[in-house]
Amino acid sequence: MVHGGRILIVDDHPVVRRGLRTMLEGEPWVSEVFEAATTAEAISTAVSERVEVIAMDVTLPDGDGVDATARIIQSRPETKVLMLTMANDEEIVARALRAGARGYVLKDTDPDAVIDALRTVAQGGVVLGPGIGPSVLTALNRGPVELPAPFNQLTARERDILGRLAFGDTNAKIARHFGLSEKTVRNQLSAIFAKLGVADRVQAALLARDVGLGT
Repeated sequence: MVHGGRILIVDDHPVVRRGLRTMLEGEPWVSEVFEAATTAEAISTAVSERVEVIAMDVTLPDGDGVDATARIIQSRPETKVLMLTMANDEEIVARALRAGARGYVLKDTDPDAVIDALRTVAQGGVVLGPGIGPSVLTALNRGPVELPAPFNQLTARERDILGRLAFGDTNAKIARHFGLSEKTVRNQLSAIFAKLGVADRVQAALLARDVGLGT
């Protein structure tokens, strides 16, 4: 049994945070529960409060929970992160595990199973929820792709979005695929275009295909 667990819930929906907090505060192994609604709050709280376990959403208002996970673990390698999200995509799962997450569970999982997953992660285990297919292991084994400049300036999320753009997806389809808002996709694409030095999505797609993205 784990005792003295300091837990951080990272989600931009207050109802999700409060519901999970209520359940966790009834657990004997949990000593204190913190909340964060953004990646900035998550990183700050994780470090300042020395939290031991984090329930981390992928899609947050100011960024990507996977990137936040990598930054937190870089600062506090002992922190254990469970991704808790609606995004059921094997590439995102694989990226989260590469970033150091100890598990990945979908939000439609039974609440008791979510608590069990957090307890397992707190004890040093690894959890892939029932909605995560075995094909994620194939994606994980492929390893990260090394891209030439200027593509190596893109964040992991920007590469994911550019890949879908090169595949021919509209902004709306990209948003649905990653569980993002269309506004977030537009903002991400603007950043991508600036880093690649292109004026529009057609030029970006052509360059991306040249390096094997979206094929």
